[in-house]
Amino acid sequence: MEAFLVSTGIVALAEIGDKTQLLAFVLATQFRRPLPIVGGIFVATIVNHFCAAAVGTWLTDLLGPNALRWILGLGFIAMAAWIMVPDEIDEDDAPASRYGVFTATLIAFFLAEMGDKTQIATVALAARFDALIPVVVGTTLGMMLANVPAVYLGKRAATAVNLKVVHGIAAVIFVVLGVATLMGAGTAVGL
Repeated sequence: MEAFLVSTGIVALAEIGDKTQLLAFVLATQFRRPLPIVGGIFVATIVNHFCAAAVGTWLTDLLGPNALRWILGLGFIAMAAWIMVPDEIDEDDAPASRYGVFTATLIAFFLAEMGDKTQIATVALAARFDALIPVVVGTTLGMMLANVPAVYLGKRAATAVNLKVVHGIAAVIFVVLGVATLMGAGTAVGL
């Protein structure tokens, strides 16, 4: 349950103001059909985060507990710094509508999530907790919590939230996870 809750919270916070959330705004503006956009985001996130979590689980098996503890601890602290860097998206990054709304969203979101903060966080969370399904479900829920309002409320949702405060909270959580991991917390994977 801890893996699910931490994954949901950290990704929901990390996604606010992220380039994929900005993409959700662009898609909502371009297509004005929220249901297929939300469906495309959901499918793209499930597939992308399942692959990312599989890599994280594989790393747990590949690396020894001591090396994994240091990599994850320092990685979480690096994520705290990275999350404070604002993302941007070009209007040109929005997919062409020739694919249909769902398919265009699925492709654009899947590609935009490659190497993104939340994908890297998913790898780290899966390695940290060694719990593929709870992490995938949690990170997917976190993505949906941040992106569904973006699709339905558009830019109004973005201006109602202080991004610096949200990113600061997420950065603190990443630092706490990093320090706790470095100090040996996380007996589930023997860290």
